[in-house]
Amino acid sequence: MHSATPATDLSQHTPMMQQYLQIKQAYADCLVFYRMGDFYELFYNDAVLAAKVLGITLTQRGKSAGEPIAMCGVPYHAADAYIARLIKAGHRIAVCEQIGEASKKGPMQRAVVRILSAGTITDDALLTDALQQNIVALCVGKHSRLGIATLDLSTGRFACFEIDDSPQLLASELARLAPVELLISERSDLALYQAMVDCQVLRRPFVDFDPSNASSTLCQQFAVSTLAGFGIEALPYAQAAAAALLHYARDTQKTDLLHIKRIIHEQPADFVTLDATTRKNLEIIYPLFAHGTSLFDLLNKCQTSMGSRLLAQMLMQPCKDQAVLQQRLDAIGFIQAHALERPLQSQFAAISDLERIISRVALGSAKPRDLVHTQHSCANAASLATLLASASGEQPTLIANVVLALQQAVYPQLASYLATALVADPPMLVRDGGVIKEGFDAQLDELRHLRTHAGDVILALEAAERERTGLSTLKIAYNRVSGYYIALSKVQSEKAPAHFIRRQTLKNEERYTTPELKDFEDKILSSEARALAREKHLYEALIGHIQAYIAPLQQLASSVATIDVLQSISSIAHQYQWVRPTYQASSGINIRAGRHPVVESLINTPYTANDTQLNADHKLVIITGPNMGGKSTYMRQSAIICLLAYCGFYVPAASACIGPLDRIFTRIGSADDLSSGKSTFMVEMVETAQILNHATAQSLVLMDEVGRGTSTYDGLALAHACILELCGRIGALTLFATHYFELTGLAHLPYVSNMHVNAQEIDGQLVLLHQVRTGPASKSFGLQVAKLAGIPLHVIAAAHSKLSELEAYSQPRQVATGDLFAQYTQAPVVSEASVHALYAPLMAMLAEVDADNITPRQALDVLVALQAKRPKV
Repeated sequence: MHSATPATDLSQHTPMMQQYLQIKQAYADCLVFYRMGDFYELFYNDAVLAAKVLGITLTQRGKSAGEPIAMCGVPYHAADAYIARLIKAGHRIAVCEQIGEASKKGPMQRAVVRILSAGTITDDALLTDALQQNIVALCVGKHSRLGIATLDLSTGRFACFEIDDSPQLLASELARLAPVELLISERSDLALYQAMVDCQVLRRPFVDFDPSNASSTLCQQFAVSTLAGFGIEALPYAQAAAAALLHYARDTQKTDLLHIKRIIHEQPADFVTLDATTRKNLEIIYPLFAHGTSLFDLLNKCQTSMGSRLLAQMLMQPCKDQAVLQQRLDAIGFIQAHALERPLQSQFAAISDLERIISRVALGSAKPRDLVHTQHSCANAASLATLLASASGEQPTLIANVVLALQQAVYPQLASYLATALVADPPMLVRDGGVIKEGFDAQLDELRHLRTHAGDVILALEAAERERTGLSTLKIAYNRVSGYYIALSKVQSEKAPAHFIRRQTLKNEERYTTPELKDFEDKILSSEARALAREKHLYEALIGHIQAYIAPLQQLASSVATIDVLQSISSIAHQYQWVRPTYQASSGINIRAGRHPVVESLINTPYTANDTQLNADHKLVIITGPNMGGKSTYMRQSAIICLLAYCGFYVPAASACIGPLDRIFTRIGSADDLSSGKSTFMVEMVETAQILNHATAQSLVLMDEVGRGTSTYDGLALAHACILELCGRIGALTLFATHYFELTGLAHLPYVSNMHVNAQEIDGQLVLLHQVRTGPASKSFGLQVAKLAGIPLHVIAAAHSKLSELEAYSQPRQVATGDLFAQYTQAPVVSEASVHALYAPLMAMLAEVDADNITPRQALDVLVALQAKRPKV
């Protein structure tokens, strides 16, 4: 049996375990990796948890309260892989290193040097290359305002903004930011925010979120006297959230945050809003199924991790700024026109992940190969600029800006300096030695020479002493007991010079030393340790030298990432014949021969392209047709084309003209949310409610099979009412797929039209044509699809029989239209507050009734009075 908890009395523990327990008490929420020689050891419950997650052996060390202390350990040189697994399992790691020398008076001094978690890791071995590692902080302010800040510690990207304190708005922003850690005040409701995110929520000290201290914290970080230059001086709660992030980053990294040079004021109104459901249904970053392909997977032909992260960021927050969109499109067109994709890709091969390398340089954790990669990246900046500048014709604004940034003299200067200092292929760690190039430092060269050429130096020293003294038997030798010594025969020992110091007398020889030999011995015996120490000193100086170039290196990284994304989109556009979209001032979507980009890339047959037209006269299209006919694919492709256009990318269509969009909503397919106690139908209704409550006349809405999870009449009524709300009161651009044929009668209403996906039945076999045509579908082909799915033929036959019976006796149900649309849109919106006001008198009357002491006659009188006072709505 192992002890998983320590004895409370520290005096019962050894000095070393007392040290451990004091450190563990300060980092109770972390697994403490306690450095002991060549291992990181874990004790007590930390060891039990780690051994279970890592599948390593649980051992023991000493005793606590009479029980062996649970212990497990991992080699320090292989710790990254173990730490990554623990972080993935949701744990935080406090790395405790030996920072002092061994002492007879007590254990070696140790201290936590950094805390590793999903949001604070910066090492490549622990990171996902293509995605940002956003830590998000929330500050609940006054007047229903909420401050939000986000920091990617691995790249230094820092941003903040404020929104109204609305659960729906916050959920959309969290979906966009995709945090890996969420920070809230210790006074906030942990359960409320934990339900909104799929990551760890950490409660931090309330003082970290204090708006009165936030401005000074940020000004200190950026070395400025005012935040006006960042555009956040009037956002106290955004400042407070940002300050809380800085406090957290400093606490975990235990050092200055030199790479966090500025903060971006993000304004959610500048982006097309995509809620979590939309991001999921459109498979923007992640596919719905593990074996699937997402839009990001298709587009990501980036050659650098920086480019991949920027591409993901662009997809997560489509931009409304027309100037930005046109600049991106101009640049993509320029790259495509000059066939620069492959030449650019070959240039990127020599450029590493500078964003994350710079962060490690700033935090003092950069490894030797990080510095060599920085050298190569800087050396390649000029040739990348030359390639872009050599293309004929006028450069678009974005290309010109990038060329100008790449042509800074600082990059070749830094590359040259690093090439002088570093070997071409250094070891993984500086402590292994051999990082600094020969000739860079005379003192290091001398120590290395002593270490590697000690024999030659001894022979030279021996020859010099013989010549100086004239003693032919003089020789210099070494043993472990005496060290280096001069040996003379008994005969010649009488002629030993005065500066020879006798060390030992033997039968046939005398042994001496000299100040020069003693100095050499000290040098040679300590040369390896001194060489490593000198090399470490020089390496730290190199890190300090590079830290002075953080700002231009970040600009280089940004420029490379931008061009990498643009060449990636240009490559895809060229491969699949995508076109440049255009934009219009009026509301509407006009897509000719649109295609679903991911589906098209995966099939071996020609893709059936379809048009999409939504405008002021045709706001809502009811789409009917068989299952598997392509309704969902058609709706998704329309939304993805709009999304790509608002990223400033080319689109998969013959042409596309897109009007202003503020949000894209999707309600396509549902599944039970058992963990929250929600059925499929409840999930569907929640998603539908989100759309109806937040869509506007500039929103694109995709709705698929609304109401199918309940009874036919309930579902039909709900779908009918949703159509009236969307095209009438809201006026959103809507694609509405349904199997309720009764709804096709709504095409008589203003703004509503019918379309269907075409299918034919040939010799009893269903042929899906995937063509979208005007008008309603003639039938649903449900039994034919069931047959394709493998339903037994005798079941299909029975179904046909029942279908004939139902069709013979059922009268076609058409939804009455008449003046319903006008009545609906003119009716007042009934809010909870208005309902409360209307029924308040009735509730007051009921409150006065003593139900335990009332006669039947009195009860009837109350009922009559209530009927007389009921509101007329």
